[in-house]
Amino acid sequence: MTIVNRVEEYGVTVKEVVNCGGIAQKNPLLMQIYADVFNRPMLVSDSLQTCALGAAIFGAAAGGLHPDMERAMQKMSAPASKVYYPQNDAAAVYKDMYDIYKTIHDAFGSQNGVLSNIMKKLADLRTNCK
Repeated sequence: MTIVNRVEEYGVTVKEVVNCGGIAQKNPLLMQIYADVFNRPMLVSDSLQTCALGAAIFGAAAGGLHPDMERAMQKMSAPASKVYYPQNDAAAVYKDMYDIYKTIHDAFGSQNGVLSNIMKKLADLRTNCK
C-alpha cells in the first residue's frame, strides 16, 4: 500500500493491480484480502510464465515483429480471466488498520512518537468489526 500511495503522490493513478504466479492463481482468499487492502481490483494473469512472456513481448517489439509494445502486448497476451473486487466493508476496516500501522511505524521512526491512543483505536476497531 505504501508503494502505491507513493506512486500516486507523484501523479500516477493506480486503478488496478495485475498479479501473477502461484499464489495469485492458487489462493483466492489472499487475492480477496489484497483487493480489500488496496481497495482496487486485483487481476490475475493466466500466464504460468509471465516473466518469459514479458521478455518475449519486448523481443517481438524490438525485433520488429510488432510495430510497438502496445500492439505486441495486445497480440501476445490475454486479459486476466479472474478479477477480485474490493468489498467496501472490508476495505474500510483495512484502511483503519493501515492508518494504525502507519502511526506505529512513524512513531518508532521519531523521537516524539505518540502511541498512547493505539490500544484504544485497536479495541474500537475490534468492537466495530463484530
